[in-house]
Amino acid sequence: MIVIVFARPPMQDASQHPLHPAVLPIGDFMRTLVLLICSFFSLLACAETPEPPEPEFSVREVRAEFKELYERLRESHYDLYARRPKADYDALYARMRKGFDRPLTLAELQSRFQRFVAYGRIAHARIDQASEAYEKFRTGGGKAVPLQIRVVAGRVHVMSNLSGDPRIDVGDEWLELDGQPMARVLATLGRHVSADNDYMMHTLFEHRFAALLWQAWGTRTQFRAKLRKADGRTRVVTLVARSRAEMELEIKRQPPAFELDWTRREARMLPDHVAYLRPGPFYNSDEGATDMWDTRAFTRFIDTAFEDFIAAGATHLLIDLRDNPGGDNSFSDPMLAWFADRPFRFASAFRIRVSRAAIDSNAKRLPQSAPGTISHQLAAAYARHAPGEVFSFALPMAQPRAGKRFTGRVFMLINRHSYSNTANVAALAQDYHFARILGEETSDLATTYGAMEQFELSRSGTVVGFPKARIIRASGDLSARGVVPDVAIETPLLQGKEDPVLQRALVLMRE
Repeated sequence: MIVIVFARPPMQDASQHPLHPAVLPIGDFMRTLVLLICSFFSLLACAETPEPPEPEFSVREVRAEFKELYERLRESHYDLYARRPKADYDALYARMRKGFDRPLTLAELQSRFQRFVAYGRIAHARIDQASEAYEKFRTGGGKAVPLQIRVVAGRVHVMSNLSGDPRIDVGDEWLELDGQPMARVLATLGRHVSADNDYMMHTLFEHRFAALLWQAWGTRTQFRAKLRKADGRTRVVTLVARSRAEMELEIKRQPPAFELDWTRREARMLPDHVAYLRPGPFYNSDEGATDMWDTRAFTRFIDTAFEDFIAAGATHLLIDLRDNPGGDNSFSDPMLAWFADRPFRFASAFRIRVSRAAIDSNAKRLPQSAPGTISHQLAAAYARHAPGEVFSFALPMAQPRAGKRFTGRVFMLINRHSYSNTANVAALAQDYHFARILGEETSDLATTYGAMEQFELSRSGTVVGFPKARIIRASGDLSARGVVPDVAIETPLLQGKEDPVLQRALVLMRE
């Protein structure tokens, strides 16, 4: 088993998800109320227990922690300077270190450190804890900007309106925010985002715009937005910041709209002998599952689906991988084996850089790993190489099914939210000519720095993720791009109740 990459973005603010009820975390939201006796003759009164103040780190501690961060990134990262010259990174380090001139809370420290890590423009180098402060803020009733965005060709559009203002329509182009051009706003927020390119960064904004705006600008009660309508007219509106509860009420007032369920597994026949398969995540996502890497239930679902497709006389198959978070090739390989016509593997090369952090991370998995599994193979390989060395990890070839197979035409439907192993599945199918790829280019890369591990900073306990490997797609193409579809299908901003992308894909298949 090789978990390829972990590129799915952190869970978005539920209130910013397009038109569906939010599932709220609990914990900080509930606060204990205690009874205080004000005086011998007074009545009992209720008061909210104050939260303990956040611990602060002194200037000396912050600078020492920052030095440790940079040193360990250099030691552990597969190639920290792959997209930024070392001289530029060193200059940023010097500027930021000088700027640490006052004590910082843990949240402030992690936010600034994330900016430093994100400078390398590699998605799998990041500090996920930097987003925890926003979740705490929202859970405690904090108010945020009530619009969700989508960036198309560099232009910002409203994708979801939870403001309650009927003058704002989905699809409106957002030109300015508080007098600043949106391009400048995105550039400012982008400094906090670990992303390999602008397309990936813009895709991540869809889930994290409100959080990043709060992180960069702090708490605001209102915003002034300049919008351009479909007819070319511009309008300036005042957006009042809203709580999570207020946004949930707005969701309930809005008509239902089409939305993909990223956990759904579905297999059915469509007209004209077309089979439709939505495999869901490539890990065990069943409710109550205790082992997310147990492949048995997934394999049963896949095998039953293909047997039914063959029995029904399917001549065409559409595999829907949109909004799929990915997972592991031990799940996807059995699916591909049903229609593969030759041996295959998800990457032409899997190169690993040895580091103490990678060795330690792998060692933690060994007690729960059976002998002979990947973790034990990695441990043996690490023992043969010194820190700093790069070695090629042997990838076995997966075999097509020896018996019954699906021999019809296969198509895969992807979008910008097809992440991690899903992008590798599409790249593999494209490179081996197992399937035609339809839809949008993935924002996650086909050739990537991945197989993320973590180390922990000694003073703050901040957990830093880093890529230990260079994973090269089956074709050997080194481009820092996602999977580019053979036939593009644009996802409209406003989809209504139906699924226009799927309908267009079915038309293209029949043609």
